[in-house]
Amino acid sequence: MPLLKLFKKITWMKNNNTNRAFLKYTLFILLAVMSTVFVSINANAQEINCRVSISTDQIQVNEQRGATQIYTELQNVMQEFLNNRRWTNDNFAPEEKINCSLAVIITKATATGDYEANARFQVTRPVYGTAYETVLLNYIDRNFVFKYIAGTPLTYNDNNYNDNLTQMLAFYAYMALAFDYDSFEKMGGLNHAQKALNVVNLAQNAGGGWSSSNDIRNRYWVAENLLNQQLQTLREGFYTYHRLAMDNYANDPANSRKQIIEYLNTIKQVSQNRPGQIWYRLFFEAKSTELLNIFSDAPLDERKKIVPLLTSLDPTNSEAYRKLSK
Repeated sequence: MPLLKLFKKITWMKNNNTNRAFLKYTLFILLAVMSTVFVSINANAQEINCRVSISTDQIQVNEQRGATQIYTELQNVMQEFLNNRRWTNDNFAPEEKINCSLAVIITKATATGDYEANARFQVTRPVYGTAYETVLLNYIDRNFVFKYIAGTPLTYNDNNYNDNLTQMLAFYAYMALAFDYDSFEKMGGLNHAQKALNVVNLAQNAGGGWSSSNDIRNRYWVAENLLNQQLQTLREGFYTYHRLAMDNYANDPANSRKQIIEYLNTIKQVSQNRPGQIWYRLFFEAKSTELLNIFSDAPLDERKKIVPLLTSLDPTNSEAYRKLSK
């Protein structure tokens, strides 16, 4: 019986002086059912739905015995760490979880459990009213270095540096949350971006990927760009791009393209004042294919006008953009 109907039946019995013992029994059943529902909700409350894969195709040094077993274990441990931990106080229904993937390409593995690898972390979210998933973040980490001993549980605390593996996984989780929340609410991911920066700050003595070195693509600069006040209009525009343009594209493609063009002009203006920021590369590495598809549907005059803007902002894909004008 649905909970609402059961609740109405109990109220009726109370008003009609129904046997109190039976009423107590019925209330007990109701509370038991509700408790089961709440447990079920909490069990599905985790926010991240991440698929982890590990490849050893490019490994140059492999001193691990029983390599296949250790890599399978490592993959499962990383995936469980991301997916089974509560990263916020918000409740997520299963269909609301943030979809992401972490592809780790190991290049070196020592007998003492030291690993060197490259990693690609990608975050997506569904576009309203469609089956299409738009890429929010497509980040390549060339300093995925960590230590792992078989059978070792992964432990993490937001207030302390634990080890490089859990620190990197926590960083990715908070980045996924920051980008996802920003796409649904203007600056909605601020708290998660701050937590990502805190992860970075706690790992300053851990070596590569965490410090403000000359490598503007590392984790430090990703977090810094998200919280840089001079780049705030880019984060605000991230909401416009996704919630106002992409989520309405099926109903009003012309207006959606107009808003996307306005955001591209915002990127151009900000990049002239703050050149060389990783934000620009993060955006176009996530969106270049999508932008091509969006403007392929535009009238020829509009396509010809957008090509110079796209090629100036994303010269890596200039050749592909130029095809829009044909």
